[in-house]
Amino acid sequence: MTVVTSLHTNPLLTRLAGSTRILVAGAGGGFDIYSGLPLALSLLHQNKEVHLANLSFSALAGLPPDAWAAEDLAVVTPETAPHQNYFPERTLARWLRVHGYPDTVYAFPQTGVRPLRAAYRALIERHDIDAVVLVDGGTDILLRGDEAGLGTPEEDLASVAALAALDGVPDRFVVSVGFGVDAYHGVNHVQVLENIAALERDGAYLGAFSIPRATREGALYLDAVAHAQEHTPDHPSIVNGSIAAAVRGAFGDVRFTDRTRGSELFVNPLMSLDFAFDLPGLAARCLYLDRIEDTHLIRQVHSRIAEFRDSVVPRPPRTFPH
Repeated sequence: MTVVTSLHTNPLLTRLAGSTRILVAGAGGGFDIYSGLPLALSLLHQNKEVHLANLSFSALAGLPPDAWAAEDLAVVTPETAPHQNYFPERTLARWLRVHGYPDTVYAFPQTGVRPLRAAYRALIERHDIDAVVLVDGGTDILLRGDEAGLGTPEEDLASVAALAALDGVPDRFVVSVGFGVDAYHGVNHVQVLENIAALERDGAYLGAFSIPRATREGALYLDAVAHAQEHTPDHPSIVNGSIAAAVRGAFGDVRFTDRTRGSELFVNPLMSLDFAFDLPGLAARCLYLDRIEDTHLIRQVHSRIAEFRDSVVPRPPRTFPH
């Protein structure tokens, strides 16, 4: 059902106004949780209790037993695994401590939907969470499965599936930030816009809002991304580097890491927009979510999506009008 709000209010923040304990979680691994940092900080500055989590690409298997709050739910602090070079969750925890924010970041290992849902349930019960915001750095979380290219949807849609069928949490949302950054993964962004239009017709699109650098949250986000780039020099985030460049007003083929050597980026103001959605409404449009429902391993998610792709004729890609 569409909730009618005033033009001067943001539909997502209006929906979150009555929530007191909110989980902001990165959907697709890597530095995705950084993409949710401006929203999480905004909620913290409204005196909400905010917890952070991320589907992790870090080497969680080597963590000691006391680092686990539950099966497939690691508790990452600034002191966790000090000798690991690549550990976005710990890097973020260290930044949070420097700036005086709660400095625990939870981490989920790469699993299938069933264990990921159990880990989410354990975290939600641990903090009596009453709203979850799932954040994707990029737009492949918005693809339903029959597009020309899907990008890298496995972790994103495993996260969506885990939360879509999770009872007991009244409010679940998806936020996509970094429009256009998935182009080098084969995503056709005209089809992304087509999907957003369909979600609007379904009442599941909650509008968009920008991350201005002149805001407190925008400035802190830029600082956090710069900190992460400094402390992860061998594998900086292309997604958040692009978003941060857009927030600073950069445009076009911006160079901020050697990882993009040989490719042409198109940094633009749309990358700094947060597109917000109702998670159950988004999940209902995914054509293969039922196929990954009973998975236990991430490789099963990969294979089920591949099998689905073999069974459909993709919609032809479309170009922006010139």
